[in-house]
Amino acid sequence: MKTRIFADKNMKIGKVNDLLFGSFIEHLGRAVYTGIYEPGHPEADKKGFRKDVIELIKELKVSIVRYPGGNFLSGYNWKDGIGPREKRPTRLDLAWQTIEDNQFGTDEFMAWCRTAAIEPMLGVNLGTGSPKEAGNMIEYCNFPGKTYYSDLRKKNGNLKPYGVKYWCLGNEMDGPWQICHLDAEDYGKKALETAKIMRWIDPDIKLIACGSSGAEMPTYPEWDRIVLEHLYDHVDYISMHRYYWQEEDLNDFFASYKDMDDFIQTIKATCDYVKAKKRSRKIMKISFDEWNVWYQNKQTPAGWVKAPHILEDIYSLKDALVFSGMLNTLINNCDRVEIACLAQLVNVIAPIFTEKGGRVIRQSTFFPFAEASNHGRGYALRTITETPTFSSKFGEVNWVSDSIVYNEEKEEISAFLVNYGSESVDLQLELRSFGKLELIEHKTMNNEDLEAKNSFENPNRITLKPGAPVEINEATLKTTLEPRSYHVIRCKYQS
Repeated sequence: MKTRIFADKNMKIGKVNDLLFGSFIEHLGRAVYTGIYEPGHPEADKKGFRKDVIELIKELKVSIVRYPGGNFLSGYNWKDGIGPREKRPTRLDLAWQTIEDNQFGTDEFMAWCRTAAIEPMLGVNLGTGSPKEAGNMIEYCNFPGKTYYSDLRKKNGNLKPYGVKYWCLGNEMDGPWQICHLDAEDYGKKALETAKIMRWIDPDIKLIACGSSGAEMPTYPEWDRIVLEHLYDHVDYISMHRYYWQEEDLNDFFASYKDMDDFIQTIKATCDYVKAKKRSRKIMKISFDEWNVWYQNKQTPAGWVKAPHILEDIYSLKDALVFSGMLNTLINNCDRVEIACLAQLVNVIAPIFTEKGGRVIRQSTFFPFAEASNHGRGYALRTITETPTFSSKFGEVNWVSDSIVYNEEKEEISAFLVNYGSESVDLQLELRSFGKLELIEHKTMNNEDLEAKNSFENPNRITLKPGAPVEINEATLKTTLEPRSYHVIRCKYQS
């Protein structure tokens, strides 16, 4: 099978925002407790943060983390998670039917973000919560002092305001599974009043409105239209959420990256319709703040216990290939998708997996995220790709998924490629506008067993290794992409 990819320096999609490489921590399963926070663990610091986990997060170069939910957010009282721990209440978490003792809350999360060098993204409760309570929360976090909630922050040991810039106006409020679900009209009105209060307190914040939580929702994309007609002038982003898992046909699973792109194009068109209707010059950006492979059909309730082992998908090579295609889709839509949050970061459908009191490993999805995050910052290029296609329930799809980014400061080009085919691909990559190229590295991830996974007993079964030799003739590269494999090809160029 032959594939030819052409990219030109002048065919820019846009600049990849650092916030595209974000993630998500929810009070769900073991994401917080025995995930990022485990006092008494041999690797825990004085605040209870697991340093071994933070090291891997820094390896991923995660830029922003969304917190505290997720479905959990719609029933959460943020005041339960501040102040002396011994005085914090234990609550029923109705979203996941577990017990929450609130030993980790807003103050701990902000301290963890400082330790891990991460930008925080906080959510306000628009389920059981009110616009006034959202205002109280931002006053606590961002107001300098001499008011009730800002002085309460100081009393709790944090003299300087946190200065949280990014705020989510609720979570998946289109979903009937959401605590105090709202229809689009009611959510739009409630979110509008919340946005007004929050901006009066801090006019410099960025606000994210709830968009459709899935393309299968009966209200999609009408939800987004109605919400934006209320909020277009008051928010900076609309959110998108999308998960995939294999149901039956493997090719349908491999085609997920194409469906994700279709979803983005529909929401972009909806945003632009509202822009035209409002005669606005503003271009609405997208926060794709939940995305991943997630086997929702395997989800089971855990009962009313704290930090149960739920949603702990162990990812295979097959899952990592689908994941990598989704990453390419996000990069190739960077002109509108400025923020993206991999859901989630630790233990719960996550690239990092821990043992309580013990070890930590990288899942198969860790590696493509780390490569894109470390080498995919710069300008994304529009590619012209000639490759065979396959049929799926999402239409015709390229066997090879690609994204190409060049970094002017480093004078580097990075190509991220996935071969979903069962045959090897003879690749020709033409980058003539960059002049003479010099190979930095070609790395690949593959295995004869598509179901191969990492484990504590065999933590390196799936990892990156050197790829096939790359032949370079001036600015044309030729190499082989093995069957069902992920690849990173990096080159230096002379400007």
